[in-house]
Amino acid sequence: MSTTASAMTVGAYLRDLPPDRRVAMARVCSMIRRSARGVRESMRYGLAFYELDGPLFALESGRRHMSLYVAEQDVVLKHKDALPGVNPGRSFIKFSDLNRLPLDVVEKIVRDSVAARRSRVAQGTVPTQADLLKLWGIKEEAALPPAVVAKVIGTAAAKPDRSAAKKSAAAKAAKKVAAKKPAVKAAKKTSAKKD
Repeated sequence: MSTTASAMTVGAYLRDLPPDRRVAMARVCSMIRRSARGVRESMRYGLAFYELDGPLFALESGRRHMSLYVAEQDVVLKHKDALPGVNPGRSFIKFSDLNRLPLDVVEKIVRDSVAARRSRVAQGTVPTQADLLKLWGIKEEAALPPAVVAKVIGTAAAKPDRSAAKKSAAAKAAKKVAAKKPAVKAAKKTSAKKD
């Protein structure tokens, strides 16, 4: 796992990486978003996850490599001869040379994976997250759980009704003025009678 396991977003994860790994990871992340329309990007277990009806890809930055975990194992097997560093048993690709990423082959894997996932959704045979974590060799209990961020958003009922308070204060002030007016008129009448 990387040292950026506490990152909340993929952008924060990338910012925390050294420049050489940041550029390589950013290229693959961008290519996945561009080639797999509709994927959701998130951070889980210290990995950048991409989901389409469940986890589809995960990216991890190692000290001297980058790993792309692919949920569709048949796609990895189809392209295993085109890439060095393919582990078909765990369905991931390890990139050791970050300066020479075969983005054209990775893009084919991404597109084929999206097509395979849509086919599996239609058949109702989508693997669960637990199945994929087991396949990829990621231990759920050992991995850091995502941090819980709670943002309290005030509702209309929770906010004090300031307009009612203003109306109440205005009504009280009007009563005071009205109560003073007869006293002022009476004082004027008494002073006029004395004159």
